[in-house]
Amino acid sequence: MAASALTRMELRPATPADRAVLYRICLQTADSGEDGTHLYRDPLLVGHVYAGPYLAFVPEHALVLEDGEGVCGYVLGVLGTAAFGARLEREWWPALRARYLDPANVPPEECTPDQRLAYLIHHPATPAADLLARYPSHLHIDLLPRAQGEGPGATPARPPLLVAAGGGVAGRSPGGGRAQPPRPGL
Repeated sequence: MAASALTRMELRPATPADRAVLYRICLQTADSGEDGTHLYRDPLLVGHVYAGPYLAFVPEHALVLEDGEGVCGYVLGVLGTAAFGARLEREWWPALRARYLDPANVPPEECTPDQRLAYLIHHPATPAADLLARYPSHLHIDLLPRAQGEGPGATPARPPLLVAAGGGVAGRSPGGGRAQPPRPGL
């Protein structure tokens, strides 16, 4: 993408009013960075797992990226992954567990994408203690295609990383889907 073709993009703090757009972007990047809308019967499910709890519980580490067309990405961060997981266990997952059935008895190879996420709601992944010791924080960064690539699409990671560094965090793990390529600078 040529620099002259770049649209001015700005970061701002996310607000509760951004919830619907965060969920939409989460879904539209749910297929390893590509649009996952066709994969999920419940369009809110991906957002419930990967965006909603961050906006609800750590809004101070939630940023949205905007361009002339509106919100085109977000960065959601947590300084303490273990404490965040414990809070989700107490305050976020119970309501979702009542809404989504546990597919634990469905063989993994037969699970639909919705069932795989429902499984995560009922059986959240817990990072290994040695990983948490080295990387106590984590980020979720999702960008729509118009914000991906070189230039302003790379800037959302910087402020949360500065926040993490200012909080005395020794390291963070960006995570990411299996098919997502490594992101320079992360």
